[in-house]
Amino acid sequence: MAPPPILSLALPSETGRVLSIQSHTVQGYVGNKSAVFPLQLLGYDVDPINSVQFSNHTGYPTFKGQILNGEQLWELIQGLESNDLLYYTHLLTGYIGSVSFLSTVLKVVNKLRSVNPKLRYVCDPVMGDEGKLYVPPELVSVYREKVVPVASMLTPNQFEAELLTNSRIESERDGREACNILHAAGPSMVVITSINIDGNLLLIGSHQKEQGLSPDQFKIVIPKIPAYFTGTGDLTTALLLGWSNVMPLNSILALVQLLSPFQSFIIINNWSFCYRRNILTT
Repeated sequence: MAPPPILSLALPSETGRVLSIQSHTVQGYVGNKSAVFPLQLLGYDVDPINSVQFSNHTGYPTFKGQILNGEQLWELIQGLESNDLLYYTHLLTGYIGSVSFLSTVLKVVNKLRSVNPKLRYVCDPVMGDEGKLYVPPELVSVYREKVVPVASMLTPNQFEAELLTNSRIESERDGREACNILHAAGPSMVVITSINIDGNLLLIGSHQKEQGLSPDQFKIVIPKIPAYFTGTGDLTTALLLGWSNVMPLNSILALVQLLSPFQSFIIINNWSFCYRRNILTT
């Protein structure tokens, strides 16, 4: 008797299948909790692997939980492979806390591309922000030398783009040049998700459709909201993956589609937070 069909493969999503390797928290929305549901709403079939499982995000005074190591990650991949479940159209990665785990992620990229050579790897190289690293320093060279060359799309913030290009970004022109440097290293799509220049917040996107051609580049001015949020970068990268796949030749429209729900989400949640604490009244 033939084995029963594997429904996730026999009935694939028309949009794509994503393997998302990111953090997870019981309370709060960061990592996979910020990325999985929006991608599902956009029609993707998403399989999450939690690189860590914490009680809450690390911005709190304390947190408890478990950290997945490279061997455990590879064991999960082997389990999927043994059941013919390794066909993915996209790999999405976010926060990774050790060189050994990141090295295993590179093995995962190779394994997934051996099954589907057209796999798109969307990498948010989470290393730090505003001049401060919050991963071990040795991860920077691994990202720069090994991860960037195999990524299809890269979504660093200003500080991370500076680390990856060994350059300073102090103007819009610097941001565009950083994108060019990253294109030369590998990814065809680069989005520097936030650049703070003279108090103005910019997003700079760049799409190089063919190696050697000049990329299409653009900027979007992002309104500042006077509050602190976590998980916004994870949500941004997830939405970029989702919309760029629907409109692969028009990154500008993809980002316009991204920013409308994203800004609304932030504004509504900021208003709700203030209202609950009697900072705002009806």
